[in-house]
Order: sequence, then structure tokens, then C-alpha cells
Amino acid sequence: QVQLVESGGGLVQVGGSLRLSCTTSGSILNFKSMGWYRQGPGKQRDLVAGFGTGGSTNYADSVTGRFTIARDNARNTVYLQMNSLKAEDTGVYYCKGTSFGGYDYWGQGTQVTVSS
Repeated sequence: QVQLVESGGGLVQVGGSLRLSCTTSGSILNFKSMGWYRQGPGKQRDLVAGFGTGGSTNYADSVTGRFTIARDNARNTVYLQMNSLKAEDTGVYYCKGTSFGGYDYWGQGTQVTVSS
């Protein structure tokens, strides 16, 4: 059974940094794409940053220049480095992996709270 486990969330002040990790139960290379999503209070879950086919990356406009997605294939882990955090970055961050068969796997989420 495929599992994605996020970690690294927490409480941070505006302007601070956090690094989120998403570790998969199997090889990360089994996924066609992987990404980080955010669900703010009362909002829908939106893509923050992701890896597409061929290793291309894409970011939401709101985080471009502040967040960086990275991967360590040997550790089966995808990271999200978040710098210059803003209050509007608050939310639950989810990791998603999409298999080559088109099935989506989600982690349980990790809470990020940015206080002003």
C-alpha cells in the first residue's frame, strides 16, 4: 500500500522559514508527478509547488521566489523549503503523488501556522 507521510509543519512568525518533507513508502520514481498543496482556513486545496514529467517544476504565483521544491530520490523524499513566510501561507499542507496509471495518493497533511 502506497503511503505518503508529511512532516515539518509548525508555528512560525512572519518572515520565518520552514522545511516540509514528504516521504513515500516506495520508490519516489514510481510517481509520474509529485506536488505540495495547501488548504487555508475555509479555502479549497490548491497547488503550491510541483514536479511534473521530466523533472520540470511549477509554482503558484503567490509563492514564486519564496518557496522551493526539491527531491531526494535516494531518500524517497520531496521537500518544500518555505522562506519569507506570510500570514496567508497558513494552512494544512498536503503532499500528493500521481502514479503513471493516473491514481492520486495523498498524505495526511501537516499544519503550518504563520503568526504576525
